[in-house]
Amino acid sequence: MPNIQDKVVVITGASSGIGAETAKVLASKGARLVLGARRKDRLFRVVGELRESGGTALAEPTDVTRFDEVQRLAQFALDAFGEIDVLVNCAGIMPVSPLSMARMEEWNRVIDTNIKGVLHGIGAVLPAMKERGEGHIINLASIAGHQVFPNMAVYCATKHAVCALSEGLRKENPEIRVTLISPGMVATELTESIELEVYRKGFQEAYLRQAMTPKAVASAITYAINQPPSVEINEVVLRPTSQEV
Repeated sequence: MPNIQDKVVVITGASSGIGAETAKVLASKGARLVLGARRKDRLFRVVGELRESGGTALAEPTDVTRFDEVQRLAQFALDAFGEIDVLVNCAGIMPVSPLSMARMEEWNRVIDTNIKGVLHGIGAVLPAMKERGEGHIINLASIAGHQVFPNMAVYCATKHAVCALSEGLRKENPEIRVTLISPGMVATELTESIELEVYRKGFQEAYLRQAMTPKAVASAITYAINQPPSVEINEVVLRPTSQEV
């Protein structure tokens, strides 16, 4: 894929799931990767595996809820490679609870991760991209960004926000490519962020039956990156074939 070879790609949430799988696919296509995630041991394990396979990858432990840490990740990439071609905002959590429970701490955590984390990524890389006059920002939303599910109102609200932020980013910055990826069920650790067991068990059973692999989403991200500079894939919605909603 000639439009991926040697591109510098920063990925948040890269220690597992979609982030780690995207890193694997892009490394095999010749991208130069800078990976960020909170779980240091797992993050460096992913980088080690990529390097063993011949890929070019660096790691910088990063909590996306902290703007200073995301800025450090971006600067780390700039210092190492001189530029950032692509940012993949992949970090996210999915708590589930009815609004009537008023789980304020949980609400703040999902807002900090799913909305502020995306904003922190945008804010960290956009100045350098605009100075170069090019770049590509890919935000991971969800089908929950296009509809609302019971007991998931706050999570859905955060993903609706990612959709709105992506569209605003696109309209404000015509020189920057912006892509929104909205997956359905994906076999990742996302359901482990559901604290209430009564909901976590049901979601895990549903995901076990229906979820697609992270590679399916990584392939969509790779497709968007591989387009020529004159082509912008604005939005991709993908679900397991058996998922009705």
